[in-house]
Amino acid sequence: MTEFKRIPPKDAQVLREQGAVVVDIRDQATYAATHITGAQHLDNVNIADFIREADLDAPLIVACYHGNSSQSAAAYLVSQGFSDVYSLDGGFELWRATYPAEISSSDSQ
Repeated sequence: MTEFKRIPPKDAQVLREQGAVVVDIRDQATYAATHITGAQHLDNVNIADFIREADLDAPLIVACYHGNSSQSAAAYLVSQGFSDVYSLDGGFELWRATYPAEISSSDSQ
């Protein structure tokens, strides 16, 4: 069975530029306020639809607040058949510090 990989923001940005899907597992209000540009919000309400509709072989980057919860979510997504899953080290907070121009709010999309 494949395992997820941990990835720093710089490597995640390269994957993102190559078309990797970014999912944000923080709560809806926090996601709406600010998130990685292009990231999809993923929670218990929409995860089944996401899994059903996703390309299981496409690179998938999971982001949370600080890079801890994303590891559990990444492991779960691997168990659901995703083959190329990454947990964003440092989470959204390190991403925001590294790439401040690459964040959006739901109002600006």
